[in-house]
Amino acid sequence: MNPDLEIARAATLRPIAEIARKLQIPDDAVEPYGRHKAKIGLDYVGSLEDRRDGALVLVTGISPTPAGEGKTTTTVGLGDALTRLGKRAAICLREPSLGPSFGMKGGAAGGGHAQVVPMEQINLHFNGDFHAITSANNLLAAMVDNSIYWGNPLGIDARRVSWRRCLDMNDRALRSIVGSLGGVANGFPREDGFDITVASEVMAVFCLARDLDDLQARLGRMIVGQTRDGTNVTARDLKADGAMSVLLKDAIAPNLVQTLEGTPAFVHGGPFANIAHGCNSVMATRLGLKLADVVVTEAGFGADLGAEKFLDIKCRSAGLTPSCAVIVATVRALKMHGGVPRNALGAENVDAVRRGTANLARHVENMGKFGLPVVVAVNHFTSDTAAEFDAIRDAMAALGVEAISCTHWADGGAGAEALGRAVLARIEAGTARFAPLYPLDLPLAEKIRRIAREIYRADDIALPEAVAKRLAAFEAAGFGDVPVCIAKTQYSFTADPTALGAPTGHVLPVREVRLSAGAGFVVAICGDIMTMPGLPRVPAAEAIHLRADGAVEGLF
Repeated sequence: MNPDLEIARAATLRPIAEIARKLQIPDDAVEPYGRHKAKIGLDYVGSLEDRRDGALVLVTGISPTPAGEGKTTTTVGLGDALTRLGKRAAICLREPSLGPSFGMKGGAAGGGHAQVVPMEQINLHFNGDFHAITSANNLLAAMVDNSIYWGNPLGIDARRVSWRRCLDMNDRALRSIVGSLGGVANGFPREDGFDITVASEVMAVFCLARDLDDLQARLGRMIVGQTRDGTNVTARDLKADGAMSVLLKDAIAPNLVQTLEGTPAFVHGGPFANIAHGCNSVMATRLGLKLADVVVTEAGFGADLGAEKFLDIKCRSAGLTPSCAVIVATVRALKMHGGVPRNALGAENVDAVRRGTANLARHVENMGKFGLPVVVAVNHFTSDTAAEFDAIRDAMAALGVEAISCTHWADGGAGAEALGRAVLARIEAGTARFAPLYPLDLPLAEKIRRIAREIYRADDIALPEAVAKRLAAFEAAGFGDVPVCIAKTQYSFTADPTALGAPTGHVLPVREVRLSAGAGFVVAICGDIMTMPGLPRVPAAEAIHLRADGAVEGLF
C-alpha cells in the first residue's frame, strides 16, 4: 500500500465543528457535509467584512518536473508548523480535478504526514463544487443552441459561437466536435468542443467572485458569441445568469476540512495554472484572512505561472497584499533541471544541483519584481546529501535568500518549524512592498510582452496578425484595461516543455487569445497548450479500484 494512503487512513480525524472552533467560527455557521467536511455559511462570511486581515503567505515552486517538488505538501507542513509555533493558522488550497487524478498526477491533497483529509473525498467528488460548475457551464451552452433553434432572436452567428462545453475529465476526443447532427429536430449543426472544467470561465468567475451578487454580475458579463455584425452576445442577453447562479449558490460557500494535525484548511475552487489563473477562491482566501493570524495559500505549478497570475490577477482583483513568498524546490528536481535523467536522480551529483539552481534563482528573482521577500523551502528526500543541500543554500545566499531543509513529509509540522520561523520573521519585518508587474492601462499586447520578457526572459513574443487584430478588437470593445492570463506549458519558462533550466533568448508564440469578460482577463494561449488535456498512455485510472471492504486503492 502507498505510505501516504496508510498515513491518511491511520489518522484520527476531529469532528469538523471542533476544527471550525479553532477559528472561532460559531456552530450555526457550519454546514456539515458528513462528519469531517463542511461549508461555511455565506451570511457568516459576509458578516466578517470589517475585520482586520491576517498575514498572507504564498507558496509557489520551481518549474515542475517528473521528480516532484511537493508544493501542496509544503503548504500543509508550513500551516501545521505555524500552528505549532502558537499562531492561529489557516491553509487555503485548490480542489483537485478528476482529470489529473485519473490521468497522470493522481491525488492532490499533500503527502506523508502533511496532508489535508479526508483525502479520498477531497480527491474525488468532494462537496460537489466542480459538478455544479460543470452544470452551470453546460446550461449556458444548451441555452445558446436553444436560442438559435427557436428563431435566433438575438441574431447569434452560429459561426461565431465561442462558448464551449466542459467536462471534469481528460478526454482528447472531445476537444473538437460537430454537434446537432441527426436532422432539423436537433438544431443547426456546427463545430463545437469541450474544455476541462478547470479551464471554464465559470471556474474563473467562481474563484474571483467576492459574493453571490458579484458572482451573478460576472456570469452575466461572460461572452458566448457574436452577431454577424460583430456585436458581443452575453449570458445576460440569454437570461442565463440567474439560473447559473442558482446552480452555484451552494457551491460558492467555502469548504472547510483539516490537516492530519488538525489545522483548519479551506479547500475551494480549482483553476489550473497552465491554462487558467491557478488559485483557490477569493471567498475562501478572504475568509481565512478574517479568521487567522496567518493564511498559507498555494498557487499552481511554477512561480512563472501560478504565482504571476496570483499576484497580477487574483491579488489585484481581490485587493490582497501578500507578506511573503515561499518557493519550493527539491534536490531531485534541481538535478533534472541540471541535466540529469530521471533514472539517475538517486546518486549524488552536486554539479548538477548547482546547474539546476539557475531555475530556482530565476523564480526567486521574479518574486522580487513583485516586491516580495522570499524563503526557499527544500523539500527533503532521503536520498539527498548534505553537499547537495549546501549547493542550494550557497546559491541562494548569493541572492540574499535563506534556503531551509524541510522534513514535513516524514515529521509533519515539526519538520517545517524552521521554515515557519523564517516566514514569521519576514512577516514581522514588514519588508514586503507588493506591486503587480504591469499597470492595467498598458496595451494588451504589451502586457503579454512584459510577462514574457520579465518573467520568462524571452526576447520577444510572436504575435500573428490575426491575433494582434483580435487584441485590438478587445481594446476597442472596452476590455483593454484587464490583466492577461497566459496559458502555456508548466515545465519550462519557454513554450517548449523540454527546455529545462533557465533558458534565455527565446520567443513566446501567442497562438490564440480569448476574452474572459466575466472573469475580467484576456487569455493568451501560447504554443501547443491544450484547454482539454488527454490521458497518458497508462492513465492513473488503471490502478484505481475498490477493495472488498469498499476502500479506494490507487488514488495516490
